[in-house]
Amino acid sequence: MSKVNKKKKSVAAAEQRRAQMKIVTSDVCLVCKTPCKRGLDYLEHLKEPGSVGYGVPCVLTLPSKK
Repeated sequence: MSKVNKKKKSVAAAEQRRAQMKIVTSDVCLVCKTPCKRGLDYLEHLKEPGSVGYGVPCVLTLPSKK
């Protein structure tokens, strides 16, 4: 096999991963000790009649780096 046909290996998959945030519902946002703007906006949206909530990503649920 010639050197021309060899492919370079990409960065390992573990290094490419992004931190994932958990989706939380309004009941979790209500009891949060440190409410964020996204959570407060979500709660305001749910106060409207007929609104449907699917949850929001919570910044506080990011996994810690070790």
